[in-house]
Amino acid sequence: MYSTLHFVPRRSDERGHADHGWLKTYHTFSFAMYQDPKHQQYGPLRVINEDRVSPLTGFGTHPHREFEIFSYIVSGELEHKDSMSNVEILTRGDVQLTSAGTGISHSEKNPNKDGIPVHFLQIWSIPSQSRLKPAYYTRHFTDEMKQDKWARVVALGLTMYATMLSSGKMLEKELNRRKAYVHVIQTSSEENTQGAKVKLSDGAGEELILGEGDGAYVAVNSSSAKLFVENVSGEEGPTAEILLFDLDA
Repeated sequence: MYSTLHFVPRRSDERGHADHGWLKTYHTFSFAMYQDPKHQQYGPLRVINEDRVSPLTGFGTHPHREFEIFSYIVSGELEHKDSMSNVEILTRGDVQLTSAGTGISHSEKNPNKDGIPVHFLQIWSIPSQSRLKPAYYTRHFTDEMKQDKWARVVALGLTMYATMLSSGKMLEKELNRRKAYVHVIQTSSEENTQGAKVKLSDGAGEELILGEGDGAYVAVNSSSAKLFVENVSGEEGPTAEILLFDLDA
């Protein structure tokens, strides 16, 4: 049977990694001091950084332009301030977008005084139009909104879905674009990556098993391709938190 999808794994332990003391970060794509010509960009998707920031530290004010920048909060608190006068403390379930356009400056810090780090994913994509007016949005998604179903959390240039997939459950998603990318969030501790296991398949024999922190490049070979995502962690295994990006070439 013809495979409608092709998977290429991006393993967690092969990602770029830096430990700055206050920041522990993993880079799916080339970023800062980590540069790998095999992992520069995928469609408009340019950055997936899985960050853990210590309390009362963070990224000082710095500029951006011509990127769409998303923050997906996994746990803890993230304080956002920017040159558009936005000030907000983001928590679990928040998805914040800064459309940098012609240029903005912002800072992102962990304001927590109780010793709790913030774990979030910083995601950058390249906009379909340049020189846009800067903009800022925040949306909140409860765990219930993502439990064993796809929640569309971003629809701007790329489309991003999120799910909290219980062990033994399977979801499908029709992919309408040329590419997709899957990322399994490392919700277990950074030192313990023995968390959820996820199986990707196309229903025609193409399969791939991912662990927490792993990702997968997905080439879409058919206009009616379906991606099947199953949590195969075993009986009473952990829930898998998964992001799916539906991408143009």
